[in-house]
Amino acid sequence: MFPIGDDNPTRRTAYVTYGLIGANLLVFLYEVSLNPLQLRALFEVWAVVPLELTAQFNGYSVTIPGTNLPETLTLLTSQFLHGGWAHLGGNMLFLWIFGNNVEDRLGSVKYLLFYMASGAIAGLCQWFFAPLSAVPSLGASGAIAGVMGAYILRYPRASILTLVSLGFVLIPLRIAAFWYLGIWFLQQALYGLGSLQQPMNIGLSGGGIAYWAHAGGFVAGAVLGPLLGLFKDDD
Repeated sequence: MFPIGDDNPTRRTAYVTYGLIGANLLVFLYEVSLNPLQLRALFEVWAVVPLELTAQFNGYSVTIPGTNLPETLTLLTSQFLHGGWAHLGGNMLFLWIFGNNVEDRLGSVKYLLFYMASGAIAGLCQWFFAPLSAVPSLGASGAIAGVMGAYILRYPRASILTLVSLGFVLIPLRIAAFWYLGIWFLQQALYGLGSLQQPMNIGLSGGGIAYWAHAGGFVAGAVLGPLLGLFKDDD
């Protein structure tokens, strides 16, 4: 099931959501200007490397290479890195569909804090299940999963315009957000449980998908959203 829009109008312009999409696009354009060695170096510096994060949590002085910044900062910087056009495009589509409504309810400042915090918690969830991995973990999907977790609580009956694949045929359907996002979350949790039986590759360079980051980000968003005023009526 591939979402292409929702029937859920907003009251104001989602400047932060559009700004986040723009920032991710700009960073990716920089990525494509690099040669493979430079790109690998970029990921190893600014993406989350679980092994290095584990060392810092264990009390070692670990900083981002070339800086005096703590390794934990990569829980934020990694959210703006992507492993390819499909990775970027899918994430930005989900952010465009679901982000404006959550920003509309939280307000721009709290929404930005919510987005970055959800992404950081998602990164920690993935780290927990692969603390000794040396594969860089990157992408905005954990933060966007947080947006989706807030969306399903606030707008469970919103209609999501979805393309459903039946072989080579794509059929447009309208599915309630409760069912669409609920099924998506269950998929991530089940795939995450399945991955526990296999070696973890959580970075796009290794071809892996961070299922626990998706599930953890979703839960983080469902918890943080109400705490930050998701249900507050400020009309």
